[in-house]
Amino acid sequence: MEANRRKFLIGTSLVAASASMAGYKEMLGTAVTMGRKGRAAKDAIYADAQETEGVIATSFDKNSAFSLRNAVCNGCTSHCGMRVKIDNATGKVVKASGNPYNPLSTDPWLPYNTPLEESFVLLGKETGHTYRSTACARGNVVFDRHYDKGRVLTPLKRVGKRGENRWQSITPEQLLKEIVEGGDLFGEGTVKGLAAIRDLETPMDPNDPKCGPKANGLCVLGTGNEGRQAYMVNRFIGAFGTRNYMGHTAICGLSMRSGEAAYLGDFKGYPHLKPDFEHCEYLLTIGTAPAQAGNPFKRQAKLLAKARTFGKLKCVTVAPMLTNADALAAGDRSEWIPIQPGGDLAFVMGLLRVMIEEELYNASYLKLPSETAQKAFNDASWTNATHLVIQSGEKTGHILAQEEAPLVLEEETGVLKPASEVLQGRLFVDTQVEFQGETIGVKSAMSLLREAALAHTLEEYAQESGVSVERIVRTAREFASHGRKAAVDCHGGTMHTTGFYTTYAIMMLGAMVGNLNYQGGMSAGGGKYKDFNGAKYNLLGFPGKVASQGYRVDRARFAYEKTTEYAQKVARGENPYPAKDTWYPLTNALESEVIFNSAKGYPYKLDALISWNANFIYGQSGANALEELLKDPKKAVPLIIAIDPFINETSRFADYIVPDSVMYETWGVVSPWAGYQTKANSVRFPTIAAPQATFANGEPVSMDSFVIELGKALGLPGFGEGAIVGKEGEKYDFNRPSDFYLRAFENIAIDGSGVPECSDEEIELAGLEPYVKLLQNTCGQNWRKTAYVMARGGRFEEKEKGYVHGKLAHPYKKPIQIYNEPLGTARHALTGEPFSGVPTFMPARLARGEKLFALYPKEKFPLSAFSYKSNVLSQATASSQMIKEIRPTTYIDLNPQTAAQQDVSHGQKVRLVSPGGSVEGRVRLRHGVLPGAVAIEHGAGRDGEGALDVWIDGQKIEGCALRKSGANINKLGIMDSSRELATLSDFVIGSNARQALPVRIETI
Repeated sequence: MEANRRKFLIGTSLVAASASMAGYKEMLGTAVTMGRKGRAAKDAIYADAQETEGVIATSFDKNSAFSLRNAVCNGCTSHCGMRVKIDNATGKVVKASGNPYNPLSTDPWLPYNTPLEESFVLLGKETGHTYRSTACARGNVVFDRHYDKGRVLTPLKRVGKRGENRWQSITPEQLLKEIVEGGDLFGEGTVKGLAAIRDLETPMDPNDPKCGPKANGLCVLGTGNEGRQAYMVNRFIGAFGTRNYMGHTAICGLSMRSGEAAYLGDFKGYPHLKPDFEHCEYLLTIGTAPAQAGNPFKRQAKLLAKARTFGKLKCVTVAPMLTNADALAAGDRSEWIPIQPGGDLAFVMGLLRVMIEEELYNASYLKLPSETAQKAFNDASWTNATHLVIQSGEKTGHILAQEEAPLVLEEETGVLKPASEVLQGRLFVDTQVEFQGETIGVKSAMSLLREAALAHTLEEYAQESGVSVERIVRTAREFASHGRKAAVDCHGGTMHTTGFYTTYAIMMLGAMVGNLNYQGGMSAGGGKYKDFNGAKYNLLGFPGKVASQGYRVDRARFAYEKTTEYAQKVARGENPYPAKDTWYPLTNALESEVIFNSAKGYPYKLDALISWNANFIYGQSGANALEELLKDPKKAVPLIIAIDPFINETSRFADYIVPDSVMYETWGVVSPWAGYQTKANSVRFPTIAAPQATFANGEPVSMDSFVIELGKALGLPGFGEGAIVGKEGEKYDFNRPSDFYLRAFENIAIDGSGVPECSDEEIELAGLEPYVKLLQNTCGQNWRKTAYVMARGGRFEEKEKGYVHGKLAHPYKKPIQIYNEPLGTARHALTGEPFSGVPTFMPARLARGEKLFALYPKEKFPLSAFSYKSNVLSQATASSQMIKEIRPTTYIDLNPQTAAQQDVSHGQKVRLVSPGGSVEGRVRLRHGVLPGAVAIEHGAGRDGEGALDVWIDGQKIEGCALRKSGANINKLGIMDSSRELATLSDFVIGSNARQALPVRIETI
């Protein structure tokens, strides 16, 4: 490794030298001679550096010109803890750095009870390197979104047709009146208002009561949970009574989330795993790359660097492109396995075949059939590998059980017994058993997995994946050799038509070595302190909360076999298959299906859509087809209300836009998404004043305040006087967002043994003086404890509490599903085909089974396109001008070999064409892209958030051409020709397919 590092250093020195000779001679000469060039700096020594926030000697002397408050960055979905510097003269954010108490911003993080002043002093001494808390490229500059000229600061109503980007300002009062009452709002005919839609008694469809009440005519689309989702879902959705709330998972990482849900046996909670990066010895990361993708980005990068430098970690990245996770500086601690886009399922099934054939799995662990056996062997988890799956009859696919207790064959005796009474079960079973007077054919879950893995040869897996047989075998052996300190990771790279089974297979590698809940293995996270439902308040429940009923408009969480349509076909003696369209009983939500399904009226048509910071037009592969549906109010949704601080690609088709607060103006409570082993809650409160128009009570118009005022205007339960109920029956008013969020902070503060009280000195140092009266009025005797949490940006358990004797202190407790029964007993609604209950290989396909690359052959589309996560850009950063100074645009990345074959050159403008669309961009040559593949960095090529011209009150706000530059892979998305009005998706779970798209290059 040291030799490789020397080569790396020598190489970079030569590159730097040649670059300086080639292009920087003048600049170098100026620097060496200390000459002047360009605008003179403010100071000869410190240049244009800001005035410091304080001075550190033996203590921290804070500069009174600034306030320092803890916050949470929303520049990406990691939501790292921040320390924000505010100029008291202007009230503006001038700098953002990491919060040293927060594990997402530093490692190790400061012990929670470290005095606030000491937290500043420590960062200025030699210990500053230990607790250094950083912000990434996004976090350092993205706060300039607050001051973008394109921000929506007052409610807007469209003028003219949808999508023309012409608006007029209206008052908050007019906004509420019109959307509640409806009427002929645009001279295009009567539009039903929200008051009329909120009908909990009248059926949506008199011929199909299972559609639920007319209140289901409202759908709310959100984004990732940035700390306010519980507020929207439990207070507003729960009060309105609609079934229809969807986040953005379907267009983000649903294939990964659902595959892990199958592995972990929880299609309701959708848990997920991440490696224990810090202690892992062998990391196989597939279709994602720590430091480049796979939330939390920054923390993963820190831990990966430490583990490869000071630990024993070897990181193996399996992807079509060489990413930031692979580096020459890491020497033999790093490996890149190039793979065909979408070839990951074949590759992993090949690994499983090798591990099973060569018996590289942990047999003793896999034979543990129950929690009882797990405890007896002092293990950290268990699986259903020995459970028996019925192979014929009405119960085919079900696990053999007696009164819901699974049965296994005991290892020693071969006797059929309840799993809880057996310490070791037989791993491979293919036999008949006598049970309750019947002879039943059964196979063990492990036998079914073996059959699936051996269904194809290693040569076939190699052909499909583009990875050689030798490398598949070597990787399987190396992975298994590290035992419980081998781990896996995946994310958005699995968003293709077989991504669900891909993820299930990737996770199954962990089961083979038994790594769940072990230090250095896989973790479901450290959990959190009780926040919205805690010791003093249940903020998620309230009198009058509605239990919603009926189908969801996305047809998720409901089996076709339980629908009225199915029952009617069976009653008529017909084959119930195919259904009119797909149903997704195992899927949590499908934002990508909503508009299409409403346009089809299946299961019903929507009356109104509230889009809250959602941007499916930009984020959904193949969304071009949605634009025409949104332009005409009669086609899909008669009323669209967007809650958004900017006019993005989706909200430009709205009828009304409600402004929302941005970043450091917002409230919220959020916990790390993954990649941590200790309890953690980050809290967010308005660190600066929001500039929006206000309601009559002085609250700036935002999602939070809008929902309260809308709830009161509709007469919904859960808003207004006495709407918040304490655990002891006390009632509190709910008229402002602070009424909700400060009580969540209070729950966090008093959970368990609670936190200390915040002193006056710390209140001043944390910039909390403006909140003292509000805290006292809201939290009563707990106000100083609540302030203590705010002063540290949340509550964070000490790092050393993450492990106990080589195992995780916060383990995942459900069994691993080698065979998933709900999956194995489900059928495809269009084909009637039963789904495999274990991971299995199948080529890319449409919903009805047609092979994708047979429809779009290599002769017409010789290349395969995929997107990769940017380490700088994100969907949320388009309105940051400073981000564009760091990463101005994106490119169409090609291997030089591919470019030569296509007769294109570096910098040339080309058109990339798929069966579903096209996109233009400039070629960038990269040796780190697999030949035959096309890589596109995600986050540019915008048609919203300041990229296009907008007219408000007759005044033109000119668009920024730089924001429009770059390529957006989602414009290449394909429609599924086997369905009516639907984009290409995973055939089991419905996740939007944006990877492995067949394309060709055309010169311009």
